[in-house]
Amino acid sequence: MRRRFLAAVSGAALAISLAACSGEGAGGGSDTSSAKPGDLTIGVSMPTQTSERWIADGNSVKEKLQAKGYKVDLQYAGDDIPTQSQQIDQMITQGADVLVIAPIDGTALSGQLQAAAAAKIPVISYDRLIRNSPNVSFYVSFDNYKVGVAQANALLVGLGLLNKDGSKGTATGPFNVELFAGSLDDNNAGFFFNGAMDTLKPYLDAGTLKVKSGQIKIEQAAILRWQQETAQKRMEDLLTSSYNDGSKVDGVLSPFDGLSRGIITALQNAGYRGGAKKLPVVTGQDAEVASVKLINDGVQSSTVFKDTRLLAEQAAIAAEAFLRKEEPKANETKAYNNGVKVVPAFLLPVQTVYKEDIKSVLIDSGYLTEQEVAAGRAG
Repeated sequence: MRRRFLAAVSGAALAISLAACSGEGAGGGSDTSSAKPGDLTIGVSMPTQTSERWIADGNSVKEKLQAKGYKVDLQYAGDDIPTQSQQIDQMITQGADVLVIAPIDGTALSGQLQAAAAAKIPVISYDRLIRNSPNVSFYVSFDNYKVGVAQANALLVGLGLLNKDGSKGTATGPFNVELFAGSLDDNNAGFFFNGAMDTLKPYLDAGTLKVKSGQIKIEQAAILRWQQETAQKRMEDLLTSSYNDGSKVDGVLSPFDGLSRGIITALQNAGYRGGAKKLPVVTGQDAEVASVKLINDGVQSSTVFKDTRLLAEQAAIAAEAFLRKEEPKANETKAYNNGVKVVPAFLLPVQTVYKEDIKSVLIDSGYLTEQEVAAGRAG
């Protein structure tokens, strides 16, 4: 709390100073509509480089903006909130003309956004919604509720309760499943979990699915900072506490590939490898290459693919609109209330990827190569 308070104080002080004098370059509220792209700078703040997904996002946003001629200041915060706050402060004082921010903690940047507003710098919230601030100008993301629906449906397909076309499958259950959720400081985690639980509720109510641990609330299932090691430890604890009577886990709802790999490691260490104790159905998200290899090898069941190239392109389109003193096009104007205002958003579709979809969806589109999938690592 002390760190967060100091960051807010720092941001508020910066807002006062910026109100008195604009930053360097075209930033600080200067008219950018007639400026050359090469004279304008977009600050891009990404949360971490420990996840393959965020490295790809940062690179894609930078490439899309540079292709349009803009200067880009790309910073990664190492999953450290004070570091991200300081990096954004620096972008503002150095005269950024637009900020694109994927927050570590969606509630921790109100001071920085106040400073940006004082300097008349538009803020685009990237994939993770920045909360509790009126100074979020636009939001670009995927339809996060539908991500959760897709993950739940993938779990049902893997268990045989549904077919891929949505028709009823041949399996009848009951099946033991366990639920995982993302980090509570990430606004998306709630959308993912709600979409999944709304989809699974009829099966839970009917007893077709049973959560043997009884942990069905997001607060119980959440994994802070989306950490793989934390997910592994929680799965180990669930196996010890709820499955020490010889019963088996049949499926695990996992909202992110990194968590999925931790969950799978815990299961494998507990003897889930094949035969009578085969690996459960494990879902995922983000099509990380290590997990795509696991899907190809029949270990992980599925992942939800969110094409970050399209998201980066949409962020670049929105940034360019603001620089032209225009309003970016939104296709969702009701769903994303950040606690202070409804933030206009542009949402992109997602795709569920099973083993048979890897080539057509990921390889043929150029997102991954056959060599990367075979090796389980990028490049």
